Amino acid sequence: MHLFGIGIDVVETARVQSSIDEFGEKFLNRIFTEAEREYCEKHKKSILHFAARFAAKEAVAKALGTGIGKEMAFKEIQVEKKASGEPTILLTGNAKAFAEKNNINLIKVSISHAEHYAAANAVVMQNS
Repeated sequence: MHLFGIGIDVVETARVQSSIDEFGEKFLNRIFTEAEREYCEKHKKSILHFAARFAAKEAVAKALGTGIGKEMAFKEIQVEKKASGEPTILLTGNAKAFAEKNNINLIKVSISHAEHYAAANAVVMQNS
């Protein structure tokens, strides 16, 4: 395996809250999958979890070298949680096709959040 890319993102929770307040369902539906929304909304401080997942999606897109937009959409990068608590990434649609085309076989992500900020780091590996 070879390193394909790394990515990091830090987001202010207030910025994500502002987008939710201003655009509501339109924003939530454009950024998050149903499974992500369900996970976040079951927590008392759901904004922390939304912000962390937003940061993770950005970090993964940066690690893939594409960003969000032309190559892939936010919802094509889904943040899931293993039984152990470890976050994991599921790619769908164009994001999955990009990964397959580039022999990407592993994406590791680390997520952290506090009251005012959420951060994520992603490492993408590919078969040689």
